[in-house]
Amino acid sequence: MPELKGRVALVTGASRGVGRGVASGLGEAGAKVYVTGRTGPGQAAVEGLPGDIEQTAEEVSRLGGLGVPVSCDHCDDRAVEALFSRVRAEQGRLDILVNSAWGGYENMVEAGGYTWERPFWEQPLWRWDGMFQAGLRAAYAASRLAARAMIAQRQGLIVNISFWAARKYMANAAYGVVKTATDRLTADAALELKDHNVAVVSLYPGLVRTERVMRAVEFGAPLDLGNSESPQFIGRAVAALAVDPKIMDKSGRVLVAAALAQEYGFSDLDGRQPRPLELEQV
Repeated sequence: MPELKGRVALVTGASRGVGRGVASGLGEAGAKVYVTGRTGPGQAAVEGLPGDIEQTAEEVSRLGGLGVPVSCDHCDDRAVEALFSRVRAEQGRLDILVNSAWGGYENMVEAGGYTWERPFWEQPLWRWDGMFQAGLRAAYAASRLAARAMIAQRQGLIVNISFWAARKYMANAAYGVVKTATDRLTADAALELKDHNVAVVSLYPGLVRTERVMRAVEFGAPLDLGNSESPQFIGRAVAALAVDPKIMDKSGRVLVAAALAQEYGFSDLDGRQPRPLELEQV
């Protein structure tokens, strides 16, 4: 297990899903993790999905780290700036930023119809805006503030959660565009940060057993979970990257969580190592 005691991390969009799993994986390694999201205790989650920032922070602490919940809408620039100012004031440093906040998945069924897989000319415009604002722009805004702290300390890791849709059509044109842009943000930001010893990577999960995926399975979605990953598995991948002394060799690259498990020798919660997918298998 990587040793991250004394390290400070910030994970966006960590109320549930991959973000929550990343926060848990970093907590398991002993990090102090600022857990951000829009869902606080007692607030209704999007589409009624379970999870909030308090629950995630408690899980981080239970696993051995220290979870700090901070309510933050990453589409609100003032709220984001206040978040980073708080981290700077309380910790004086930031070692790891994971951009997992996302939007555009909401209301996949509208007027009785499943809209996600419709062609782009039949897609609601709010979905494009949701993915670009809560996903790509949020990652850009958080990264620019994190970079300033990391440049000053001459060390840091920024992880952008991306996906195979950047390389292969996956039933939604806007989704492919925003994930491609995320990977380009990774590559270009890495170039600009290279001389400052700050690494930036895109991380591809496989099929992750998030709350949304498990609900879909419950309602009969034909998803094969045989090679799936727990959300915390993605966190273990980030923790392994954070202690890699040669992390700068990976900066600017797209990395696959399951392939990192093979490289670094970690497993999922059930002891399995999910099989890394190749592009033709996605």
